[in-house]
Amino acid sequence: MTEEVEKIVVLDEVVLKRGGTTLLKNVNWRVEPGQHWALLGPNGAGKTLILRLVNGYIWPTDGRITVLGRRLGEYDLRLLRRRIGWVSEALADLMPGHTNLKEVIVSGYLASLGLYAAPTPEMVEKAEYLAEQFGLSEALTRPFAHLSSGERQRALLARASLAEPELLILDEPMSNLDMGGREFFLRALRRIAAEPKAPTIILTTHNIQEIAPFMTHAIVIKGGTVVKAGSKEETLTADCLGQAFDLDLVVEKTSSGRFIAYMANDENGEKFDDEENLEKRENTFI
Repeated sequence: MTEEVEKIVVLDEVVLKRGGTTLLKNVNWRVEPGQHWALLGPNGAGKTLILRLVNGYIWPTDGRITVLGRRLGEYDLRLLRRRIGWVSEALADLMPGHTNLKEVIVSGYLASLGLYAAPTPEMVEKAEYLAEQFGLSEALTRPFAHLSSGERQRALLARASLAEPELLILDEPMSNLDMGGREFFLRALRRIAAEPKAPTIILTTHNIQEIAPFMTHAIVIKGGTVVKAGSKEETLTADCLGQAFDLDLVVEKTSSGRFIAYMANDENGEKFDDEENLEKRENTFI
């Protein structure tokens, strides 16, 4: 077995150009089995572009990409995508609104937008089990369009996990969720990560509060280039995040294992006292 086959994702010197503009420049990234990665950076940094490259939805101008041991361009993408789960706001927008929640989850078996064939009893049973696990049992017959943002994202997460993917890609799934929706989503994601055959998880975000303790690594992107990639302790630092977001930051790891970041100066230009309460700090988190 070669080194690349042992890795989940490999990006080697990946470049992406469009219309004479370089969108991604010399991106190198290695995702190993057993790791869960956050892809972090400001809006427009290139996070979603990297995910679309990994999924084969767009092609690099230069460089090489290997996913689940298969080099893109040398393997049937339809077969590869059956091994990959995908959750995003864009996917939620494409889901037919009249399809009910149970049908949305069951459609994960067929990777279809909506359900156009009668599911087997086994499919329905597993969908109902996942709905219960993700706190969605009472909404099984409700149309997808009538669900809250948080319910829709958890439904898509259940849909993605139904087919037991080897790689689960989450493109800013909590960007439109309130605090409660975010925490419910993270709880559901934690259940997936704790499964014996858990997929490798890649989560994009611009908010480090969305990086749950079970996430092991982070890659920080700015302007289409990698600022740093490595363990959370190496990457979720004031220097690294400050460089990415062009801010003078303080980064703290809480007792729960979550991180918060806030500006080193308050609105009056005065330094925060280290003993300031967490509520004031969270008013300025990234």
